[in-house]
Amino acid sequence: MAASVKPDQLDFLKNVTAWPSTPPLPLNFSWKDSSDPRHSTFTVLPKRGGGQWHVGDELEVVIKMFNFHGKPKKSGGDFLLARLHSPSLQAGVAGKVVDHLNGSYSALFPLLWEGNVQVILVHSSEAVTVLQELDRMQPQRIYFQSLFRSGSLTETTTCNVYINASQQQLCNYTDLHTGEQWFCYKPKKLSCDARVTHAMGGFRKNIKRQEEMLFQRGINMKVSIPPSNHPNISVLPRVEGKTYPDIVRTEPSGYYYHGAWRPLDGTKVHQFNSSTAVSRCLRGKGLHLFGDSTIRQWFEYFIASFPDLKNFDLHNSKQAGPFVALDYPNNILVTYRCHGPPLHFAKVPVTQLRYIANELDHIDGGPNTVVVIGVWAHFGSLPVDVYIRRLQNIRKAVVRLLSRAPRTLVVIRTANPKALTIDVALTNSDWYSIQRDKLLRAVFKGLDVHLVDAWDMVLAHQLPHDLHPQPPIIKNMIDVLQSYICRPPTNKTRGNH
Repeated sequence: MAASVKPDQLDFLKNVTAWPSTPPLPLNFSWKDSSDPRHSTFTVLPKRGGGQWHVGDELEVVIKMFNFHGKPKKSGGDFLLARLHSPSLQAGVAGKVVDHLNGSYSALFPLLWEGNVQVILVHSSEAVTVLQELDRMQPQRIYFQSLFRSGSLTETTTCNVYINASQQQLCNYTDLHTGEQWFCYKPKKLSCDARVTHAMGGFRKNIKRQEEMLFQRGINMKVSIPPSNHPNISVLPRVEGKTYPDIVRTEPSGYYYHGAWRPLDGTKVHQFNSSTAVSRCLRGKGLHLFGDSTIRQWFEYFIASFPDLKNFDLHNSKQAGPFVALDYPNNILVTYRCHGPPLHFAKVPVTQLRYIANELDHIDGGPNTVVVIGVWAHFGSLPVDVYIRRLQNIRKAVVRLLSRAPRTLVVIRTANPKALTIDVALTNSDWYSIQRDKLLRAVFKGLDVHLVDAWDMVLAHQLPHDLHPQPPIIKNMIDVLQSYICRPPTNKTRGNH
């Protein structure tokens, strides 16, 4: 039965992604009127109430934004990221940024060790204006193609979630069970049934020169803001008997210490450093991974890191799969399947295009079944309604799975920051990703599922941001996943935070 999103639910979810208002760019706009990270500064404030810093206190910095002419900004909407890190301790934690809507911002951190503050301008408020306008006016700037074949005759046509054309001109591939829409232009000589592949078509870049200058790597995109002071902050041990509510106020999901991720929700993360430890944890389990290439990366990590797990070559696409790996002596099964379109992959047989919700409905579930879902990276350039519908469909399938098999473990991987070029920024910017990330958390809130907070795990780490995070970060993600699988039984109700 096709799913639909009720208007009140849609309004609520869209409010989750609300962003401070950014004014339209004037006709005579110059990119040098926009936020300049090098003219901007941040200042570490003295401890609230005075006195010495202790572990568990809250550290606050104030950020002042200026444009390239050195003039202070008077409005908000800049996209900033912040972290507190200590290279010597291999420690890091993400900060919470608060927009005061007047050109100044605060970043709040739980103080867990002595470290350095880093504040990054991802996009100026002016760049956010351009991204919002692209969403509104050019939702199909990425397009897709399908190959149709019958014998020696082939044709290629354009495809997308929406196509502004009459039904007579289109092949309708809308999924009857989920209601997920997909259309292609009809080939001139072949039938709609002759479609054999799905592929990324291309990207139409259509912005003005001054707008394009808002997305300069190393100048005004993903650039650190310098501090105005270098305070010598010594951090004393936690005061016995004192409560520290600020860790909740700053809202990090965890932190790194000696290179290992430590969640703040009470989950004890174990280090799975050997094939023996992994085999002991996963013995008798079936792991089913669904999603984009950031989930495929987990499958690849399992294969590369644990030689007992053997990849069974199905001669499928290296991008799209599906993949299967077996550890036969320990009765371990690991599978990967990509989500249904939109997909930015080079070429996928249409026989392998499956929607996650439909796949979940074919899983029996149970105490030896683990389902991992990660869907975000291919939805940045499409209207947010498309992503909401996809998440709602998956959520309903998860509810059905947990209803028939309550002891099934379901894990959701969130989005993460990445390296940005102008083309990436205009189609899959971190700003688009953080909007989708907020939606994903809201849709699955309250369900009996676990989150692997890839956003905080990438932001807090010292390694550069990457769509596909580097192995030390992936190892920590896999350790979190396996700690969910192999945690000792407790009376605590499971649920995402």
